[in-house]
Amino acid sequence: MATETEFAPAKVNLCLHVIGRRGDGYHLLDSLVAFADVGDRVAVAPGEGLLVTGPQAAALPVGDDNLCLRAVRAMGGGVRVTLDKVLPVSSGIGGGSADAAAVLRARARMGRPLPDAAAGLALGADVPVCLAGRAVRMTGVGEGLAPVRLPEAWLVLANPGLAVATPEVFRALARRDNAPMPALPRLHGVAELAAFVAMQRNALEPAATALAPAIAEVRAALTAQPGCLVARMSGSGATCFGLFADGLTAATAARALQAARPGWWVAAGRMLS
Repeated sequence: MATETEFAPAKVNLCLHVIGRRGDGYHLLDSLVAFADVGDRVAVAPGEGLLVTGPQAAALPVGDDNLCLRAVRAMGGGVRVTLDKVLPVSSGIGGGSADAAAVLRARARMGRPLPDAAAGLALGADVPVCLAGRAVRMTGVGEGLAPVRLPEAWLVLANPGLAVATPEVFRALARRDNAPMPALPRLHGVAELAAFVAMQRNALEPAATALAPAIAEVRAALTAQPGCLVARMSGSGATCFGLFADGLTAATAARALQAARPGWWVAAGRMLS
């Protein structure tokens, strides 16, 4: 078997509504999800084990519950994974789920069938959407994936160096019965996308900000950048995104933000269609 490499793009919740909770405790979501051309990369080859390299490697413990290793086991084992870790850990942009989905895609190219939908969801609620790897309206606990068309746009992602535990954020929610998103209108350009996003919300942001007040600082810093059309927290935090109309403006904002906050993780990228 040859080595297969796969990109694991950052997942960005442009908006995220919590609309209920099932009897088993899982929350029901309604989220507009996109991906950025910023992310990790996995290489899958015959062997066993997991090697983590890259700028965020030190923050990622390698244990049996690592999502890459769980994805390998779900595909029958027999391979070694090398993970180039670029995305911050536990940061609301689906790093672990994106890595697991990349392992699944790479292993499938090596001749193994992909696990069924239930098995993919059992790996993690964000694994199915990361396996799809394109803009969708995600519903249920993560199993409902309706493809959507979004206009060309650029994103600046920023994290203050904080890992936020998703279960703690959900426990801190004030309400779990919010209204779902309206139907996504036909969006003619990034300005209309920004207007739609601004009218929605991330229902987890108030709870996450109460646990990690620096999130508010990150969102404010993004909002203050010239050309930022809207800024919001992604997922359960602490990463926030700013939406921009062109790559040059986004890259300039990212450089300015990194210079002002050298301790933050900052990246600019094109939103994938």
